[in-house]
Amino acid sequence: MVFRVVISGKEGYISFLFEHKSYPDKAIAIQLLKYMAEIWETKMKKEEVSELPIVIPLVVYHGESKWRFPLHLGGFLNGFEEMPQHVKEYLPNFHYLLYDLSDYSDEEIKGNAQLRIMLKLLRDVATKSTEEFLRSFYEASHALLEIEDKQKGIEFFEITLRYVFNAVRDLTKKDMEQIARQIETTFPEGSEVAMTLADILREEGMQEGLEKGRQEGASQALAKTALQLLTEKFGALPEDLRENIRQADLATLETILQNIFKYQSLDEVKKFFKH
Repeated sequence: MVFRVVISGKEGYISFLFEHKSYPDKAIAIQLLKYMAEIWETKMKKEEVSELPIVIPLVVYHGESKWRFPLHLGGFLNGFEEMPQHVKEYLPNFHYLLYDLSDYSDEEIKGNAQLRIMLKLLRDVATKSTEEFLRSFYEASHALLEIEDKQKGIEFFEITLRYVFNAVRDLTKKDMEQIARQIETTFPEGSEVAMTLADILREEGMQEGLEKGRQEGASQALAKTALQLLTEKFGALPEDLRENIRQADLATLETILQNIFKYQSLDEVKKFFKH
């Protein structure tokens, strides 16, 4: 997210770089530094700017264990803390903001309905039992009624429900039927979606259906992210390329996203779809 602001009396830009983690990652500071450098490199090469934007990195974490790694790059450098200041001046160092969702209560999670639902589900998926997580899902789903555009509400609900089916690996047939029944009372507009998804999983077999749902859900999410980032970088995309990305397999989408900051033109993306 990029904001235009006044810095020391003149116009400037601050970029917030968000990284999502479901497990403690000891390489996080290096990963963030790489992303920051790629943002700056793109600004210099593509936009030919003379001054680089400020980039503030944030990590949103929702793993089972507590985050145990330093919150600054220097904490990963051997002997950094003991070095004299005149030596530290020659070494890169920055802090990143950590938001551990497990530390936040329902009352402390703010924002619109979609954001509150997403953060609550992320917070609870790795730390609560299936029964507790489903109860949290039912409570969070009441916020769907706040979405004025019902079609958008239904679309967001389908994404949310797919996440629940994908993330909770020990869901039973009974659990899914219960979800469908519960949604009829809390969010009637989404009851048909819930029943349809439950029927698909039931007909295809529990394990096969969940695996397929995981793959399709992951591909859809990555395709949406790839389309958004490529559009922001290159402008409107050709419809044939958009359709190729929507239909791409998981491995292709992961490769595209891993190199998103390196592409100099859309031709480098199109090569993935040449036969």
